Amino acid sequence: MNDLQKATADRKNLIILHLTVFVWGFTGILGALITIDAVQMVWYRVLIASISLFAYFLWSKTDIKVSRKQFLQFFFTGSIVAIHWIFFFHAIKVANVSVSLICLSSVTLFIAILEPIIKKQSISKGDIFIGLVIIIGIYLIFKFESKYTTGIIFGLLSAVAASFFSTINSTLVQKTNPSIIGFYELSGAFFWITIYRLFDLSLAQETFNLSLSDWFYLLVLGTICTALAYVAGVAVMRTLSAFRVALITNLEPVYGIILAFIFFGSREQMTGGFYLGSLLILGAVFLYPIYKKRKNKV
Repeated sequence: MNDLQKATADRKNLIILHLTVFVWGFTGILGALITIDAVQMVWYRVLIASISLFAYFLWSKTDIKVSRKQFLQFFFTGSIVAIHWIFFFHAIKVANVSVSLICLSSVTLFIAILEPIIKKQSISKGDIFIGLVIIIGIYLIFKFESKYTTGIIFGLLSAVAASFFSTINSTLVQKTNPSIIGFYELSGAFFWITIYRLFDLSLAQETFNLSLSDWFYLLVLGTICTALAYVAGVAVMRTLSAFRVALITNLEPVYGIILAFIFFGSREQMTGGFYLGSLLILGAVFLYPIYKKRKNKV
């Protein structure tokens, strides 16, 4: 591939990545529009996404065979993915899209803490500083948006779960195609949520009698926002650096909050303290990959 072809491919993948991150930001809007509860919503989401990815693998003739050990790793990680999404959408239900997305941005903080522990590495001073800035931002949001305390707590728990499976996947992805990992983790998420719904008896009462709008939003959530976005997000990593991917991915809460204002208007208006806290969190999140890149050069 010559320089011109590489530049063209980079521009194309950059556009695809921005569109993918925009779609991820749109999941919060769908979570607010869909009328069913978080557990039921995620159950439908992972079911639709798993079927969609399986159809994609059949169409692309992708071999999805993995070892028994890998299968169990992916399947059990799927339980953490399920918890992450359930907490995220529940946070939207009890608070709003903006609060949930900003809290989810704190995943950078939890990864900075968990990754060194899991990989038995020391926590750097830079990671501690970035973490402190995010903690101050979270404190400001708690202080000025106390009416959304439950939503903030579930949003942060969602971020903790996301940091766990992201750290686990950073190791698993070294040996297996990320799309295949995603398929088995989504299938695992469906399995574990099904088990939970059998125990709480909600599955026995499942009639699949949802409104047309809920079905439409769920299909968009499961196919475009999950299966398609996941495959597209993985594909661009073939030419774009991890740094550019990380930096652009951090735009997800920005896109999501802008969309929330467009769709819900006054419902998403917050206090000045919230926006100050959000600015601190987003600033730290954007600075983190820059700091990491410079640190790795040293």
